[in-house]
Amino acid sequence: MKKKICFLYLLLIANLAAFSQRDPQFTNNMHYKLGVNPGVAGAEGTINGIILNRYQWSGGDGAPETLVFSADAAINAFGAPGGIGLNIVSDKIGFEKNTQVNLNYAYHKTVGWGKLGIGVSFGVYNQSTNGKWEVPEDNLGIYTQPGSDPAIPQGEVSQVALDAGIGLYLSSNQYFIGASVTHLNQASIKYSDLANSFLARHYYLTGGYNIKLANPLFELRPSFLLKSDIATWQLDLNTNVVFNERFWGGISYRVQTAVALLLGMEMENGLRFGYSFDLTTSKLATYGYGSHEIFISYSLNLERNRNQKYKSIRFL
Repeated sequence: MKKKICFLYLLLIANLAAFSQRDPQFTNNMHYKLGVNPGVAGAEGTINGIILNRYQWSGGDGAPETLVFSADAAINAFGAPGGIGLNIVSDKIGFEKNTQVNLNYAYHKTVGWGKLGIGVSFGVYNQSTNGKWEVPEDNLGIYTQPGSDPAIPQGEVSQVALDAGIGLYLSSNQYFIGASVTHLNQASIKYSDLANSFLARHYYLTGGYNIKLANPLFELRPSFLLKSDIATWQLDLNTNVVFNERFWGGISYRVQTAVALLLGMEMENGLRFGYSFDLTTSKLATYGYGSHEIFISYSLNLERNRNQKYKSIRFL
């Protein structure tokens, strides 16, 4: 029981340090960029869909679980090339559940360095809690009754807020770089006069490059993702080795937090499967068994000949 209480306490501390889990973290962030950058919408010129499930710090009581459905497609609206996208994210952590739904639009422009996507996102963010708060007795043997603190919501409460974001995404056949801001309007979530919070603005910078190795069947694809809410920051450094443009394996390092193994494969019809396992390196390693993440995705190019071999640029 004490171990569970300690884990939940550490979970709450980590929750605050990791941006209050407003934006859940993903080890396979190189495959799911639309979640933090609307400029990615339609950048590949194809129809894409992904379902991703993450079990963070598995084995711990109240550990985070995240489920994602995302899709995007290239379009030509009002005579201008662009893209649209949809994100649906369900994120559970302890007694809290956050659900986010947003629509994305990006305007595309060809520049000297590649294709530039200028994107915006609009949607709703629902935060709900359903916790039973109990405060143990202090050193004097005094027990504080649940509900005695009016700043802590009791029972099941839920609030919805409007949410917006912006992003820039530049890509070519060899590299990508993006910058974005989520929760741009920093919407308030108010349960009562004393119990309230807000969606802190998050800043993202991401990039990656494809490096051909001596053997033409192998390619090295390093990438990074930096995120910050100004008060704190987090950096993911990733490297994948891709064989024959269909099989990949690599490692990811989340600074001071975790080391991860990345695996995946792509079939000739555009269907892809990926898995990652995070080995926690922080103090939370004592209370969990690492993190698991699995995804399945599909890319469809309506203009290609179905008899031709499929070649994905999904990493970009």
